[in-house]
Amino acid sequence: MKNLEDLKNLTAGFLNTLKPTNDEKEIYTAEIKFLNYYELGCVITNILKLCILAIDQEAHKITETDKNSSINVGLILEVALQLFPSDEFELLTTISQKLNSDFKAMTIA
Repeated sequence: MKNLEDLKNLTAGFLNTLKPTNDEKEIYTAEIKFLNYYELGCVITNILKLCILAIDQEAHKITETDKNSSINVGLILEVALQLFPSDEFELLTTISQKLNSDFKAMTIA
């Protein structure tokens, strides 16, 4: 029981990427921050262009439909970085270290 309480206290400071929704059980949200609607539109447009290129691999088809066809990979990577669960990976490291030290203490005793 003490180990479960320790784990609960440990996870409270780390599990920040996913937040539970109020209306449904076991459904979570992740927050992405944008400066304004234009930036949101740019991200959506760039993701769609990237998907079209991945499916078709013929860049000229995008050029025919959109004169500003360059994909802003930096913008897409910024969004991906916001979604990266750094705190959760830090938690996994802490749990792993604690388990290893507890296991070593048990084998010594």
